Amino acid sequence: MSGTKDFKVIPDDKELETLRRELAFHPADAGKARTLSASKIESYNNSGFIRPVTIYSPAEALEIRSYFDQLLERTIASGGNSYSISTAHMKHAGVYDILTNPKIVDCVADLLGDDVVAWGSHFFCKMPGDGRAVAWHQDASYWPLSPSWAVTVWLAIDDADLDNGCMKFIAGSHMFGHVTYRKSSPEEHNVLDQTVENAESFGEIVVDDLKAGQVSIHNDLLLHGSDPNMSPNRRRCGLTLRYCNASVRAGMGWNEKGIVVRGSDPAGHWMNPPRPH
Repeated sequence: MSGTKDFKVIPDDKELETLRRELAFHPADAGKARTLSASKIESYNNSGFIRPVTIYSPAEALEIRSYFDQLLERTIASGGNSYSISTAHMKHAGVYDILTNPKIVDCVADLLGDDVVAWGSHFFCKMPGDGRAVAWHQDASYWPLSPSWAVTVWLAIDDADLDNGCMKFIAGSHMFGHVTYRKSSPEEHNVLDQTVENAESFGEIVVDDLKAGQVSIHNDLLLHGSDPNMSPNRRRCGLTLRYCNASVRAGMGWNEKGIVVRGSDPAGHWMNPPRPH
C-alpha cells in the first residue's frame, strides 16, 4: 500500500461533526431536465445512478488516453503512483477542460439544479495485475460537504469491465442515508480505507462496464466499489469528476477547489480557481 498517503482525502471524524452535515438524498426534478431523458432522471432518483452516457467519440477518447499516459509517466518519474493524480484540475489544463466540459455539465445540471460547482478530479488507475480493490463505500463518507447534494461523474479512460476491475453499484442504496462503515485493514488491500459490511443487503449489484469516452454518474450516497484488476495485460483507468449544487458548504478549505460551471454562487463560498497554464 505504498504511496496511498498521496491521494487519501478522508477528513477527521470530528471535523465532519462540526460541519453539522445533512446526509439525505436530493432527487432530481425531471420537469427541469434539458439534456437527460425522463427515463435517465427516473433511474437516478430510484437507483442512484445513470449509465452509460457517451461524452467523447472514440477518437477523442484516444486523445484523452494519450494525455493521461503522459501525466502518468511524469507522475511515476517524480515518485508518485497510478493513484496519485488528484485535484488534477488545479494543476493540469487538460483536466480542467474535461471537468468544465459543457456536455458533462449539461448532464450534471439536470441532476443538481441550475447552480453547479465542479470541485474534484482524481484519476483512479488500476495497472494490470494491480491486486487492490475499492471496498464498498459512499463518497459522502469521505467528503466534508453539507448537504450531501453531489455527484461523481466517472469517465472511462480505458474500456472498463469485470475482467479489469470496473466499478459496481448497489442500486437504490442512496435512499438509506449515511451507512455505517468500518476502517479497512491492510490485509484487505483496499485503495481507500473504509469498508461497508454486507453492502448487498441494501440492493442489487449492478456492473458499471463502460467503453472509453463513456461516463456513469452516481449520487454521493450510493454504495459502490470495484474488484481488483487481475488482468495480466489490461489497465483500468477512470477519471472521477466531482460536482455539487452551489448551495453546498465545504469544510477543510475544500471550497478553494470549486469552480462555478453553471449558474452562480450567490454566497461566494466557492473560490473559482483559474484554469492552470
